[in-house]
Amino acid sequence: MAAQVFANRKTGSMFTGVDIGGTFTDFVAVDNGRLRIHKQLSTPDDPARAMLFGLAELSGGDLTAIARLAHGSTVATNAILERKGARAAFLTTEGFRDILAIGRQNRPRLYALQPQLPPPLIPRELCFEVRERLDFQGRVLKPLDYTALDATLDTLKAQGVESVAVCLLHSYANPVHEQAVRQRAVERGCFQPEQIVLSSDVLPQFREYERASTTALEAYVRPVVGRYLRRLEAALPPSLPLSMMKSDGGTFSAAAARQLAAHTALSGPAAGVIGAFHLAQLAGFDRIITLDMGGTSTDVALCPGEPVLRAESEIDGLPLRVRLLDIETVGAGGGSIARIDAGGALRVGPESAGADPGPVAYGRGGDRVTVTDANVVLGRLDPAYFLGGGMSLDTAAATAAVERLAGLLGMDVESAALGVLEVANSNIERALRRVSVARGHDPRAFTLMAFGGAGPLHACDVAARLQIPRVLVPRYPGVLCAFGLLVADVRLDYSRSVLGPLTAETVQALRAHINDLEAEARAALDAEGVAEPEMIFRPSVDMRYQGQAYELSVPYGDDLAERFHRLHEQTYGHALRDRAVEVVTLRLEATCITRKPALEPELLEANAAPSARIGQRADGVAIYLREKLSPGSAFHGPALVVQLDSTVYVAPGWSARVDAYRNLILEPA
Repeated sequence: MAAQVFANRKTGSMFTGVDIGGTFTDFVAVDNGRLRIHKQLSTPDDPARAMLFGLAELSGGDLTAIARLAHGSTVATNAILERKGARAAFLTTEGFRDILAIGRQNRPRLYALQPQLPPPLIPRELCFEVRERLDFQGRVLKPLDYTALDATLDTLKAQGVESVAVCLLHSYANPVHEQAVRQRAVERGCFQPEQIVLSSDVLPQFREYERASTTALEAYVRPVVGRYLRRLEAALPPSLPLSMMKSDGGTFSAAAARQLAAHTALSGPAAGVIGAFHLAQLAGFDRIITLDMGGTSTDVALCPGEPVLRAESEIDGLPLRVRLLDIETVGAGGGSIARIDAGGALRVGPESAGADPGPVAYGRGGDRVTVTDANVVLGRLDPAYFLGGGMSLDTAAATAAVERLAGLLGMDVESAALGVLEVANSNIERALRRVSVARGHDPRAFTLMAFGGAGPLHACDVAARLQIPRVLVPRYPGVLCAFGLLVADVRLDYSRSVLGPLTAETVQALRAHINDLEAEARAALDAEGVAEPEMIFRPSVDMRYQGQAYELSVPYGDDLAERFHRLHEQTYGHALRDRAVEVVTLRLEATCITRKPALEPELLEANAAPSARIGQRADGVAIYLREKLSPGSAFHGPALVVQLDSTVYVAPGWSARVDAYRNLILEPA
């Protein structure tokens, strides 16, 4: 599938989104207004292989039929979680060698007598000190010692280091020493420029540990992501632009992704939230809770009128201080393995069977009960219609596996299968409460948007637990993350530390900094192929009361102090208008609104459901074919709605109807 085969052909009109998950790789293509979907088993040893196979299927073997390709990848995530990133080194100011190991000394479990903290990505033997020092305003207190630096660079080269994270004290205020380190490393032939990761480029903000951790993450995953993207681009036509999904729900070019690889750490879940909110808005629901249940994990997010961003997160216990969507993830997917712990209690996840060997029912060598196997045993997955009939399920093997588990639990097979689902749903419920109740939102005022291959199977049960009044299942729930890639906008983020009290002089300085950041953003958007009239800039300021340790992000505009007071009152229930306000960080969001696939509503047709009904089982469960359910169709549970990319379970006591966009809306009858 080499690029040269297609190099002389005319570029096509197909827009394609590809999301690589732990079990399946999902594809959505829009060609001349027609939506097409495809699913392919993932190839964990080389994720690009499944992607290229699927693209060949969609394009009929001619990749030049694709005009634009957007991609969500777990390459960076897996490199961190599996500790399979690059051999990276860490350079910091003399006296701060152990900053990655010391961290903040936060206890993840308050009462644990022997807390287990994740080891840093870069071990101590690859952490080195640089003789230099700046003060908090960026003034040079101790010049950079080039002689000592040269010796360190020679050591790094001799040890076969692939990348170097450079995080010098107060470099957010003045990057001169960090830039000098990179220049010296390149001049001496020790490293290429892209191998040197500067904290002043990745995160020019104060708070040394978070800046160091984020820079180390970037150095750890950049070579891995870079190799993956280069292999992928070599197999694609040279004229095909490849863009990547960022953790904040925006996209950027593959070239930008190679320089900001850490921004792709949560790209897959972010695409799902963006796609879900886009479709929910079309359907008339702008307050949603997303439930994205795939083969390995479940991701949930709250959208109270728009997707919510946060300024920092953690991945495997390591701080990642980049803007990202507020998503909670739990290890409860279709492939999550059920087990009995040392105390005799039933547990489900976080270990997953993945795509290889997969659940027992897949017949690929799996021998441990998964959530998918429990759904098969309970008849919520029909073997005749799984993956649109394109993949068989071994019901007998799944039943035998659940029977063995049931024997250990001292119960019958059906009760054991129900117990597996009950535990998985409890894990999902806790995640939903964290993004809703714990943040001051009543889930009863929201609609549950269920997607992913397994989300619609569990939606009714989860919604009933939280008294969520309705469930919205999109037309193609199993590939919604891939669809989200097609509706995501180009988005770049910039920041600059501006520490000080809010005064007239500070406001004037902010305006000057905004002009500088906008000039930088214009150049980057131009490199992304965005025309000047399509560029949108949204500045904001992180602010706090004097004495506070955490900030709120306020949209930039007139009377910043009053804007902050109102936001503080809205967030925390009070405002301290007699206390001094401080400015901490200036941010700039640079975006381009992309052209979205045109989805037009259809006329509702009464009593259309019977024509889509293709069977009725002995247990009373009706089976409907999703592609034959036209707008206006309505029916009651218990029922299964089968389709290529997912199965919808309509529980007893629930009703279902199809809206004008062919979404399924489930409500308690």
